Formats: sequence, C-alpha cells, structure tokens
Amino acid sequence: MRKHEPLRPIRGLGLLLLLSASTLPLAACLYKFSGGGLPSSIRTVAVLPFDNLTPEPVLTQEITQAVREAVERRLGLRQAGEDQADALVTGTVRRYEPDLPVAYTGNPADNRTEVTKRMVQITLDVKIMDQKENKVLWQKLSLTVQGEYNPNEELKGRRIALEKLITDIVDGAQSQW
Repeated sequence: MRKHEPLRPIRGLGLLLLLSASTLPLAACLYKFSGGGLPSSIRTVAVLPFDNLTPEPVLTQEITQAVREAVERRLGLRQAGEDQADALVTGTVRRYEPDLPVAYTGNPADNRTEVTKRMVQITLDVKIMDQKENKVLWQKLSLTVQGEYNPNEELKGRRIALEKLITDIVDGAQSQW
C-alpha cells in the first residue's frame, strides 16, 4: 500500500502565503496618496493673530504662536507677510473654560467633596484661505479642544489642549481631497 503525502500541497500553499505576505510591505511603500493635503501652489502662509472673545488675553499670543510653529514645522510652509502669503490662517477664540471639574473624591463622614482632576476647554473658529484663488481650503467652526490636568496645574492642561488644536488643524489641512 502506498502512503499519501498530504503535506506537500500545504507546504506549497504556505510558501505562496509567505511570499505574498513578504511583498505586501514593499507594495505599501510604493503606494502614494494623491489628492490630499494643501494645493502645491501653497508654499507660504501668514498666520494672523487670532481674535479673542474671552477674558483671557494671553490666549491670542499662545494660540497664534502654536499655529505658526505647526504650519511651518508640520505642514512645511514658510512664514510670509499677509500681502505676500499664498495662504492665510485666521481664527477666533470663542470660549475658554479653564477650570471644569472632571473627577471627584468624597468623604461621607464629613460630607466633603474634593476635585481631583480638572479640564481646560477652548472653543475656536479656524480658517485656512488660499489668497490667490480666494478659496477656503479648510475651515472648522466651533472646534473644541480639551486638556485635563491635576488641580493647580492649569497651564499643563492648556498646553495639552493647544497640542490637540494643532493636531486638528494640521490633520484638517492635510485631509483636503
């Protein structure tokens, strides 16, 4: 009686799967998205000071500076004067809530509650405009970003919120199809 060798077809299938799987990363490296991001004509930008409708005056400078650095470093655009820039970034800070309670602990014995975690919340309108085409490239109204912090560390929460703002703006600018 002759013995069957059922493993050979499986070995061949395994080899085929291995070769297919090993070429997948190479194919992924060669693939390039097209159509996303800012138009190729946008090389320079002017980030205008954000209007501030809140009682916190330092927000204008902090937000404007963070956006300037982000469009330069993360989008690869050069700063230019408003008249010479290919694109303009404008915005309005609508709301600033620096002290929202997020987490509590309580002691039923003395009926006291203590806030253990707080949150900064910033709401803004942001727009990126192509000056030459007079066309809005990206706009977000009522964009709300948040940053949690421990009590007495509001600046840390604000930095976290600003980082989220920058990520949202950069992702929005890069996602244009």
